[in-house]
Amino acid sequence: MKLLEGKTAIITGAARGIGKAIAIKYAQEGANIAFTDLAVDDNAKQTEKEIAALGVKVKAYASNAADFDDTHKVVDAIVADFGKVDILVNNAGITRDGLMMRMTEQQWDLVINVNLKSAFNFIHAITPVMMKQKSGSIINMSSVVGLSGNAGQTNYSASKAGMIGLAKSIAKEIGSRGIRANCICPGFIITEMTGALSDDVKKQWAEQIPLRRGGTPEDVANVAVFLGSDLSSYVSGQAIPVCGGMNM
Repeated sequence: MKLLEGKTAIITGAARGIGKAIAIKYAQEGANIAFTDLAVDDNAKQTEKEIAALGVKVKAYASNAADFDDTHKVVDAIVADFGKVDILVNNAGITRDGLMMRMTEQQWDLVINVNLKSAFNFIHAITPVMMKQKSGSIINMSSVVGLSGNAGQTNYSASKAGMIGLAKSIAKEIGSRGIRANCICPGFIITEMTGALSDDVKKQWAEQIPLRRGGTPEDVANVAVFLGSDLSSYVSGQAIPVCGGMNM
């Protein structure tokens, strides 16, 4: 039997990158997939097509994850379409890097709203559903910089640290209802965004990593499968680095 057979997962920001890798890996393990992105564009439609080819139910939803009311409407639509939600992966996120002395209020607010408030919005909307079911797994996509900080990324680091505190707190708050909450903290992962960096920069990053390579979206997705499945039934309130040993 597949690890996620019969489960339904919501994955935010999953039209590409790490979110897409998680959605595909979940589908390969038998999960039905409801995924969101800011718009159901060509990327989202292609992702939807690839997941459907794996023989599971899938639907893409346009979602402004930073908007409280919009998030509740999207979750209501997903529950109506799929009947239940077993896993929530809060993956939606952006960066607007800059040194603190040059950072604008807009840069700060945008990153906090898209990264951290979106996780609150989806957890707030999904909590009644999971509490009624008396089961569920919530996974926040944090970052190693949420654990260690990073110069030039105060907004991003703060948002990712906030996601860890959010997961740890919600794990204590609703654990008695059979609901788990954890964080994945990726390190240097090769995606479209990091792939645009020069070879020299990528080499410098790799030299800081004990395993001497950047991670892949699939490396992150494998941990997401573990946290979404019954293999992690006694794992809650944890922040798990996926960084090749970079954050030790």
